[in-house]
Amino acid sequence: MTLVEPEVQSYVLFRVEVVRTERVSPKMLRVTFGGRSLSGCVWAGHDHRIKLFLPLPGQLDPIVPEGPDWFAEYRAMPAEIKPPMRTFTIRALRGDELDVDFVLHGDIGPAGRWANRARPGDRVAILGPNARCPRVYGYEYRPDADTDWTLLAGDETALPAITAILASLPARRRALVFLEVDSAAEIRPLPCAGDARVTWLSREGSPAVGGGLLRAAISRTEFPAGRPYAWLAGESSAVKELRRHLVRERGVDKKDVYFSGYWLLGSAIE
Repeated sequence: MTLVEPEVQSYVLFRVEVVRTERVSPKMLRVTFGGRSLSGCVWAGHDHRIKLFLPLPGQLDPIVPEGPDWFAEYRAMPAEIKPPMRTFTIRALRGDELDVDFVLHGDIGPAGRWANRARPGDRVAILGPNARCPRVYGYEYRPDADTDWTLLAGDETALPAITAILASLPARRRALVFLEVDSAAEIRPLPCAGDARVTWLSREGSPAVGGGLLRAAISRTEFPAGRPYAWLAGESSAVKELRRHLVRERGVDKKDVYFSGYWLLGSAIE
């Protein structure tokens, strides 16, 4: 009789707690989560994502279903016990510690409220990539081997992912990077082995208005020769407009453009 091996899930649940917090910049808070189970997590760098589940008021731990049908079970949970779930980028993974960077926008939304009050010992659940899975899933930065240069663009919500992508670029890989942030106080060094030219675009404290700074800066930039790969993330309407500009006006093949709306203007920023 042939035995069928059970399918290994690509993402599994990790029960963790806050180890420490660090204010990286006025608008960015780094939260380090710890837990022995994190030794079973894997990180590919790039824009590798996780799902973060937050406890409801009065709870020590969020109630989160596990297993292959977790999402259907989560959606069916009664509102009074259903934990808020948000998507974040792994900033770093070191053994049994995992870093996540939170953009702070005041007490807007459950993730913002939680981050503003996070203290060591606070417990959450993370659905993260499983080190036992033969293939690593959960990231979108996948340029073809014959890509000649990279374009990265986004607002502060994309900064953790862009920072990780830059850190993983191979030596001599050329990259043009455009980052829109709240103010010049958010500007910081971005380690990269490649040949990256980073353009910071500051709103000088003005509210985000849908990526106008990014669109203007990119439209007046001369692109290098060769085949590009573009990775765009941030406010939804802004990244859609940037993709249209690249494909229709700059001649970039649409299959060489990845874009993701991390938030929508007029809605709560998470």
